Amino acid sequence: MTDPLVFLKLGGSLITAKHQADTPRPEVLARLAGEIARALKARPQLQLLIGHGSGSFGHSAALRHNTRAGAHTPAQWRGFAEVAIAAGKLNRLVEDALRAAGVPIINLRPSASAVCTDGTLHALAFAPITVALRNGLVPLVCGDVAIDTQRGATIVSTEDVFVFLAAELNPAQILLAGSDPGVLDTFPTGAVLPRLTPSMLASRAAQVEASQAPDVTGGMASKVQQMFSLLQIQPTLAIQIFSGAETGSVYEHLVGTGSTGTALVHA
Repeated sequence: MTDPLVFLKLGGSLITAKHQADTPRPEVLARLAGEIARALKARPQLQLLIGHGSGSFGHSAALRHNTRAGAHTPAQWRGFAEVAIAAGKLNRLVEDALRAAGVPIINLRPSASAVCTDGTLHALAFAPITVALRNGLVPLVCGDVAIDTQRGATIVSTEDVFVFLAAELNPAQILLAGSDPGVLDTFPTGAVLPRLTPSMLASRAAQVEASQAPDVTGGMASKVQQMFSLLQIQPTLAIQIFSGAETGSVYEHLVGTGSTGTALVHA
C-alpha cells in the first residue's frame, strides 16, 4: 500500500547564504539530501514531492530587475531571463545533491508551464508530476519565473506552486523546512509556538514578520497566510513549519517522528 503524499520545501534561507548573492550552502544541501534519502529507505512507499526556495540566487536577481511586478520592456524581459538563469543555477545544485544521495529525483521546473494572472498562479502542468509520482520518482519544483497574462511576467514562490498542486494532488502533509525554528510568539526572540491558528494570528498571539533577507515573495508572513488559505479548502491537511538547520530534523519529520516547529491548524 502506498503511503500518503508529502510536500517538502527546503527554504532558500536554509540552503543558501541569503545575504550573499549566489552563495549556496553545499554542506547543508548534502546533509539534507542524505536525510531525505534515509527517509525514503525507512518509508519505501512514501510519495514525496520536493520544492525549494531560490534564496540568494533568484531573489537577488528578481529584486534587481523587479520581476515580481512584471515585464513589458526589452530590458525587463532580459531581466526576466536573467532571473530564470539564476534560479536555475540553484535548482541544478539541489538536483545534483539529491541525485548524489540516491534520491530518484526528476526536475520539473514550474517556469516550463506556469501561467499567472496578476501574480496568481492559475495554470501548471499536472501530468508530468502525477506520472512521476505514480512510477516511484520524486518530482522537484522550485520558486521560479512565470508568464503572467496581465503583468507579462512575474515570480511564483514554492508555496504558490504547493498551493496550486495541492488542489489536484491532495497531499496529506506539507513540511516547510527553513532556517527559522517555527512561528514565534514575539518576533524575533520569542518562544516557538507549537500550534498556530488563524484566530491566534489575528489576535496577535503570534507575530509573523516578513523576511529580513531579500525575498520578493514575502517571507514568513506570506508563507503563513498562504498555508491558512489552503487550510480553509483542505482543513485536514497537516502543515508544519520547522528548522531544517538541525541535523536529523528533516528525516524525523519525513518518517513521522518529528516534533519541532509550529503546526498550522484550521481551528
